[in-house]
Amino acid sequence: MKLLNAPLALMLAMFLLPTTVSATTTLRYTDHEPLGGMRTRFIKDVFFTAIEKQSNGRLKIEEHWNGGLAVGYDALRVIGDGSAADMGIVVPEYTADKLPLHQIFKSFPVGPSGDKQIEFFKRVYAEIPAFPAELKKENVVNIFFGTGYPVAFFGTRPLKNLEDIKGTKWRSASFWHQDFLRNAGATPLTMPWGPETVNAFKSGALDGIMVNIDSGYDLKVQEMAPNVLVSNELWLGHVYLLVMNKETWDKLAQEDKEAIQRAAKIAYKTAGSVMDNALVQQIDTLRKSGAKVRALQHKEVEHWQDVTRYQEIQAKWVKKQEALNVKDVSPTMEKVSNIMSDVMK
Repeated sequence: MKLLNAPLALMLAMFLLPTTVSATTTLRYTDHEPLGGMRTRFIKDVFFTAIEKQSNGRLKIEEHWNGGLAVGYDALRVIGDGSAADMGIVVPEYTADKLPLHQIFKSFPVGPSGDKQIEFFKRVYAEIPAFPAELKKENVVNIFFGTGYPVAFFGTRPLKNLEDIKGTKWRSASFWHQDFLRNAGATPLTMPWGPETVNAFKSGALDGIMVNIDSGYDLKVQEMAPNVLVSNELWLGHVYLLVMNKETWDKLAQEDKEAIQRAAKIAYKTAGSVMDNALVQQIDTLRKSGAKVRALQHKEVEHWQDVTRYQEIQAKWVKKQEALNVKDVSPTMEKVSNIMSDVMK
């Protein structure tokens, strides 16, 4: 038998060796909202696309929208468990008992929008360890966050300014905003959005809704309450935390963790301007639909901040949480307030 020469034998051996292929990790994502709105499209088209690109295809996202794996109120538990979903959106106010410190965000009547809003949340999570710690306790880590639009006032009666809400009845889903309304002289009402709210408008039992402008826009509130007051400074404090199961995160290769972090930085660069542009479009659509929309002047927003007496409300809330043995409430509130003041300069 004739032996192969050395170079030919080496080439044959290399050919016969198993080919090494980079492993692909599929991450199951859950979102309580359907795909189609600005937030969901941005996550899919910008953030998820950036993750796959930055990881060179090693990370794939298996998307489940519209509560496919978990409804909004159950998302934190499902993602923390990790058996049905690896990552997804958590809305802190849906689980106030599990994420009490995260309720602080909505306690401000005035705040930043666009890029400054993103700066605010980035600083909060970077500078105040209590927030990542609160998530860690629920076995999740935050990898990205989406922010909310400003609050708007939709009224059935003409609204020259926010003084006109005195003596009238207004719906709000936020316990913070209910106190704001009460201190401003209005009567706050709570009711689920649906036939009950529509009937309350028709009967005159409800005079208006204080709600984030995109929800008002999506629900076509202007058809029943066409008088709208808006401002970029009317803070909602709504945040959509895109969290990952902690064990899933810990098991990722370091290069994949870094790919996700780079993808988040890429997404944050355009998120603020995308939201600003979408807000302008929403206001324009409201006007075209017949709504009477007026942008408040800065001094009017300052007056609203004063009449809400929000710092008194915050102080009462802090005492209540301390009575429930929630840790770090007072120093966390102080730190968040300082960051808010700094960002708003």
